[in-house]
Amino acid sequence: MILEPNLTGVPVPQPTPLSKPYWDGCAIGELRYQRCTDCGAASFGPAHACHRCRGRSLEWTAGTGRGAVYSWTIVGRPPLAAFVAPYAPCIVRLDEGYDMVSALVGIDPAELERIGDGLRVQVEFHPVADSITLPFFAPADRR
Repeated sequence: MILEPNLTGVPVPQPTPLSKPYWDGCAIGELRYQRCTDCGAASFGPAHACHRCRGRSLEWTAGTGRGAVYSWTIVGRPPLAAFVAPYAPCIVRLDEGYDMVSALVGIDPAELERIGDGLRVQVEFHPVADSITLPFFAPADRR
């Protein structure tokens, strides 16, 4: 069995003025993050100030969407009926230097257990509503 994205009936994020550039990027296949023009730190999620230097000079940048799995789990019993088990929430450490929570797709759970942390992944986008497209991560060597 290959893990697939949960696309129907799941709670859908509501973009805010602060997060709109991120969601606009997802809609066109770009994984955007903020970079501080004062100290160069990359960060996610959307913020008004840099998490490193507290500077307020943040700009949105499109990243490569590539990274490595830092941590993950397989959920066999979902907390909401909208989520179809199994699914694999994860933390991905992006090559640009920030961490992001998402879900793994395109891999068999048994293979994921064998490979574990460090799996190289690439973002792929899936629409879940008329106005929202979510990023998921798939093994990079399968793209």
